[in-house]
Amino acid sequence: MSRYKRYERYKDSGVEWIGEIPEHWEIGRLKNSIKSCRNGIWGDEPQGDNNDVACIRVTDFNRINMEIEVNDITIRNIPASKQKMYLLKYGDLLIEKSGGGEKQPVGFVTIFKHNIPAVYANFIARMELKEEKAYSGFYKYVHSAMYSVRLNVRSIKQTTGIQNLDTNYYFEERVIYPPLNEQKAIANFLDQKTAEIDALIADKEKLIELLQEKRQAIITEAVTKGLNPNVRMKDSGIEWIGEIPEHWEVRKIKYLATVNPNKSEIRHLPAELEVTFIPMEKIIATGKVDYSLTNAIENLIDGYTYFKDGDIIMAKVTPCFENGNIAIVEGLLNGIGFGTTELHVLRCHSNCYNRFLFYYLQSAIFKSKGISEMYGVAGLKRIPTDFILDYKLGIPDYYEQKQIADYLDKITFEIDELISNVKFQIQKLKEYRQSLIFEAVTGKIDVREFQNKNEVIFRNE
Repeated sequence: MSRYKRYERYKDSGVEWIGEIPEHWEIGRLKNSIKSCRNGIWGDEPQGDNNDVACIRVTDFNRINMEIEVNDITIRNIPASKQKMYLLKYGDLLIEKSGGGEKQPVGFVTIFKHNIPAVYANFIARMELKEEKAYSGFYKYVHSAMYSVRLNVRSIKQTTGIQNLDTNYYFEERVIYPPLNEQKAIANFLDQKTAEIDALIADKEKLIELLQEKRQAIITEAVTKGLNPNVRMKDSGIEWIGEIPEHWEVRKIKYLATVNPNKSEIRHLPAELEVTFIPMEKIIATGKVDYSLTNAIENLIDGYTYFKDGDIIMAKVTPCFENGNIAIVEGLLNGIGFGTTELHVLRCHSNCYNRFLFYYLQSAIFKSKGISEMYGVAGLKRIPTDFILDYKLGIPDYYEQKQIADYLDKITFEIDELISNVKFQIQKLKEYRQSLIFEAVTGKIDVREFQNKNEVIFRNE
């Protein structure tokens, strides 16, 4: 934060997570900023009458800019007499009281910056601040800083698998109380700076999307048309394939690979033999796999999907299939592995190079056809085995398959490295964003003279 100057004089806050603060700032309990805190209401299904009203849910929390999104808002039916107690005002702070999870604990705070009639659901509490003491735009960032250092965690009580925030305990936490004019100056500073950072992050996320699209397009072109742009083409006779190189053949996958090999071939092995276990979350879209988990065959053989070194494993359930959870497994403990039953396994015959088929299964043409053939209810749709067996593709000889795969290894590696680098940049921007919030709200930097969109915030000496 060296680009920003510090205050002239500091003192110890006496609060570990805050550290030193400007000499003229105060420390107090969070509850001292709060005029009231009311839990929300859920009401009934919408009736199409005057009692229907927008109802803010935790799913409407934007956890990036800490604001409420109203693009897909829920409507509930709540008597007008009750609505009055729960109607939100511009600038109200909303705190998630119930829900959360291990990676995203309950206690996140957002600000309502809309001028529409809306109430809030029963997993949320509205904090109305004492306007003479606390500016909501500033305390939004204070709560963000508290959340980033996990102060909310020690106020969580967990029952029946649901996290509940004890707000009475949480409100006892000690926080910063700068003068009101400085709160507004800090909020203005952070509003602009976090918006600038968020715009940079959005640009980089768009770049990742474009790189991923390019990756898919290159794969699809190579496995369906080959590497020679001047090659003579012929009609494949298959509607979704179209033209293929003249010397390629159309074959069903069942003539190129064994799909879901039988476990009988390993039942003679010792029951205590340690092998690799791969849950779905250990298969990354770029083909990388975490091989760290192991278990004895006797604990896996009857309840999980079997594969061995060189096999292709591919997710068959939504959204993992669409996300590209596919890999060639190599380096399995004792050459054998097991995974979730939501995997298809393809073991290539001598006429099929596994890396060529691996790339083909990532192509847009295969994914599109696979999605259209999925069965089951929403959220649990799967790729049927028969679809894999009977799927037709254009394929060259083994030598050309290897040429194509080698080319794609090189190109996808380069693209994946670019994507990895951009993701690293995004992570650093997010870390800088959170650090900037912390430094500003705890007074480690002085932003009283910061110019925000042609508005100059002057010091009050």
